[in-house]
Amino acid sequence: MYKFEIEQLALQDACLIRHPVFADDRGRFSVTSHQAEFAARSLQTEWIQENESFSRDAFTVRGLHAQHPPFEQAKLVRCVAGSILDIIVDARQDSPSFGHSVAVELSPSQPRMLFVPRGFLHGFITLEPDCIVNYKVDGEYSPEHDFSVAWNDSELALDWPSEAENVILSEKDRNAQSWRDFLRENQFRVAHTTTGREMSV
Repeated sequence: MYKFEIEQLALQDACLIRHPVFADDRGRFSVTSHQAEFAARSLQTEWIQENESFSRDAFTVRGLHAQHPPFEQAKLVRCVAGSILDIIVDARQDSPSFGHSVAVELSPSQPRMLFVPRGFLHGFITLEPDCIVNYKVDGEYSPEHDFSVAWNDSELALDWPSEAENVILSEKDRNAQSWRDFLRENQFRVAHTTTGREMSV
C-alpha cells in the first residue's frame, strides 16, 4: 500500500526509513508509520509512547542517552522542524558493530526517519534555531535506569560539526559519564573504538 524505503546503516540493525510523501497544491501529506509494512520488513511495530522535544537555540546537544537493561528502548526519530545531526553508538556488547557510531542529518526537507535499536546510545545536535524532534519509543521511561555518556567523549571521537564548541547542554548531560566509565561499569571489554585506538578497561 505505502512504499517505505529502508537503508541499512553501517551499525547492525540500525537503519534509515524513507517514508512516503504525497504533495499537491495545498502542501503535503506523509505516512510515517504503518504496522503491516513495518512488520513485513521486520521493523519494530509496537510503540508505547511518542515524545517531542523543542530546542530554541542552534548547537543544543541532547545526549548521549540510553537506559540500562531491562529498560532499553528502541526509538524511531524524526525531525519535524529545523535540522539536526543525529548520532548513534552501538553499545551492545555482543554486536559486531559494538563501539562504532553513525551520524545522520535529519530535517523536514528529507522525508526520512532514523530507527535506533535497543542497546544504542542516542543523541543529536541542533543545526539551527527552533528545532522540533519527534520520536517513538517501545519501552517505558525508567529514571533509575536512565543514563548519559558524554557527547564529546575523546575515546568515542564522534563526528560532531566543527562549529560545535560552545554547545548548550542540560545539567544531566554536562555531568555525563565517560565511555570508558560506561564500559567499566558494565564490565565490557573492547579491542578498539571508532577511532581504532586500542583501549583496555
